[in-house]
Amino acid sequence: MYYSQEPYRASIPSQVFRKCYLAPSILLTYGLTAIKNPFLQAQNQYFKQSLQERNPMRIHLDDYTQYASQAAFLSLDALGVRAKHPIQQRLFTGLVSHAIMASVVNLMKKTVPIMRPDGSADNSFPSGHTATAFVGAELLWQEYYEKNIWYGVAGYAVATGTGFFRMHNNKHWFSDVAMGAGIGIMSTKIAYWLLPSFESKCLKLPKNYSLVPSYNGEYTQLSLYVKL
Repeated sequence: MYYSQEPYRASIPSQVFRKCYLAPSILLTYGLTAIKNPFLQAQNQYFKQSLQERNPMRIHLDDYTQYASQAAFLSLDALGVRAKHPIQQRLFTGLVSHAIMASVVNLMKKTVPIMRPDGSADNSFPSGHTATAFVGAELLWQEYYEKNIWYGVAGYAVATGTGFFRMHNNKHWFSDVAMGAGIGIMSTKIAYWLLPSFESKCLKLPKNYSLVPSYNGEYTQLSLYVKL
């Protein structure tokens, strides 16, 4: 499995650039506006009542689905579905996007105290599960949409389901989920925007290398072979 050593360049026309950031910007604006807006707060109550009346049973899939796209992001290439970037660059974007997301989510949970729908704590805003899921969805989209658009679509479907189950389980308001989705997507886009600035200095790769998955009956491992 070989990769070209041509550096990744973010030469995106300004119109396309703006469109890329439109969706997360709308989600972030909605989430922030809902903090004080009576109409959007009423929508939060409406979604809560609708879900709790129809679906009183708790389904805790969201504890697992938040990580599903991250697992695919790191494993599909090893399974033969070639990613857009080699492993070191993917690790960089994955780590940076999660670091940005976690910092923003934790800061907002501490500075914007909003009670959870079930009354269990005042750290409802924003949804960390949803933010994590949408980081994974955007990572999957960035790496595989040129190969097959359905990888990214599946990632976003799972992330949306994660947000739904956070509301279904009475842990988050709709605005929490919208804000988490916006943070997750935007954090990943920022990580890819930063990639060209770092790859020439920090992410130099050998000219040729391959990743080979193996299983010995007990353990699964991923081996890196470098051709010098």
